Amino acid sequence: MKILFHPNREDIELTSVLYALSDPIRLRIVTTIVRSGEQPCGHFDIPVVKSTMTHHVRTLREAGVLNVRKQGTQHFLTVRDDDLNTRFPGLLAAIIRPEAFI
Repeated sequence: MKILFHPNREDIELTSVLYALSDPIRLRIVTTIVRSGEQPCGHFDIPVVKSTMTHHVRTLREAGVLNVRKQGTQHFLTVRDDDLNTRFPGLLAAIIRPEAFI
C-alpha cells in the first residue's frame, strides 16, 4: 500500500497553501469539506475526470491543506484546519467565504 505524504505542521509553507487554494476547483473542494466535514473523494460534484480530481487532491494534500485517510478503496478528505490555524491564524477564514464556517 502506498503511503501518502502529508507535511508536518511546522513544514507547511504559506506559498504552497496559497498556491493550492488559488485554483477555483481546489477552493471549491476545500469549501465543501469546511461546510460538511470529512468527505469521500468521490462525493464531489465537480466536472473533471478522475485523474484531474486526483491531481487537485494531491496538490492540496502536499501543500498541507488536506488530510487524506485511506479506508479500503476509499479516500476520505478532511481540512487540516487546526494545523493551518496554528501556522497561519485566520488564513482559511480570510480566503473561504464566511458562510462556509456556519
